[in-house]
Amino acid sequence: MSITTERKQELINEFATGKGDTGSPEIQVSILSERIKNLTEHLSHHKKDHHSRRGLLIMVGKRRRLLDYLKRENQERYLTLIKRLDLRR
Repeated sequence: MSITTERKQELINEFATGKGDTGSPEIQVSILSERIKNLTEHLSHHKKDHHSRRGLLIMVGKRRRLLDYLKRENQERYLTLIKRLDLRR
């Protein structure tokens, strides 16, 4: 259900805004999106796993708050990010 270290490093390299950047909203949202995708797939097979479903809802809310922050601070970065991640909005 979680992502591998290699995949996480790929996401950091792909979405970094500068050298040594590991915590920008773009990176955090991309990692959360990957975890949400994996957990959604898990829940399609394990329909009664309500504890993981709660974790999924928490992650979706956290991603939503990060996206709202990014939209409030820099509209252009927000639009670029949702296009790159192919998120609905």
